[in-house]
Amino acid sequence: MAKKLIISIIDFFYPPFSKVMPLQTFRYAACGGANTLLDIFIFFISYNFILHKQDLDLGFLVLKPYSASVFISFCISFPTGFFLMRNIVFTGSTLHGRVQLFRYFLLVIICLALNYIFIKLFVEQWHIYPTVAKILTTVIVISFSYLTQKNFTFKAEQNQQVD
Repeated sequence: MAKKLIISIIDFFYPPFSKVMPLQTFRYAACGGANTLLDIFIFFISYNFILHKQDLDLGFLVLKPYSASVFISFCISFPTGFFLMRNIVFTGSTLHGRVQLFRYFLLVIICLALNYIFIKLFVEQWHIYPTVAKILTTVIVISFSYLTQKNFTFKAEQNQQVD
């Protein structure tokens, strides 16, 4: 039910873009954009209102509030992102679901590491405000993620069509 509703909503807005990009690219932009906005929103809420810009002491490790916020937002955006990519965007993938999930998990771990590295660099070295740093980091990581998902995680045969 959710899958059909999401596809219907996204595809409703597709016609003006149909001459500029294929449906799969439009769906990726819509789903990825929505999940990215969710991720940034959760980061903002976590940083400002859950952690109150304070370090998170786990007993064995102390995380800076922006680093902890990245991990909190990950816990929500990971399952949401996998659902959207597998069921809305890359429906023509010939890979088994468990293979997709494993590859998606690997990609997300790499992206999480890139998020951590870039956000630390932007905040600690370049003194950029954490939410702005998160947005800049996201642009870099999304570029890498799109190419990897299309060509590895949800690899489809050359002639596969989108539903």
